[in-house]
Amino acid sequence: MMPAWLQRMNPRERLLALLVAGTVFALFNLFLWSWLLGSLRKAHAQLATRKTARTEQVVYMREDALWRKRDQWLKDHQPRLKGPADASTLLDQVKEIAGKHKVLIENPAIGTGDTTPIQQSVFASIETKSAWPPLVHFLYDVQKPESFIVFESVNLAVDGTDPTTMRGKFKLARWFAPAGAK
Repeated sequence: MMPAWLQRMNPRERLLALLVAGTVFALFNLFLWSWLLGSLRKAHAQLATRKTARTEQVVYMREDALWRKRDQWLKDHQPRLKGPADASTLLDQVKEIAGKHKVLIENPAIGTGDTTPIQQSVFASIETKSAWPPLVHFLYDVQKPESFIVFESVNLAVDGTDPTTMRGKFKLARWFAPAGAK
């Protein structure tokens, strides 16, 4: 019943052949199962990603009216960029708010910012010196939604000479409606 090639082997060779065949079989199974389990893991990850995306889509569809209302509010209220003078207007507005809260403005600088399909911007860089409470009120008043002013970078530190005073370096930008928007 044994094949001729197996009968020609001595018991030691048969044992070695069995060990080699078993090892090859085990490695093949290990490879096959790891591939199958890896595919299963990827499928579960993709399913979770798709479920999350679907949940987000349902939320967006449910809140469609809200997003349309916000988009319309932006179109109605976002200011139009008239020219480089708008950068100085931004700086004047920030200085006015700072004066209201007794925040000292140092080293003001203005410039034009980025232009993207959804907005154009002008920026102002300022340094401030004030106590903590007036600075908080200043920050709050500057970035009200109606003003379309954002802080692109903020660096706050306690003044080395007076621990009750805060020093801040800010880059503010005012976002305008995109070019060509009606």
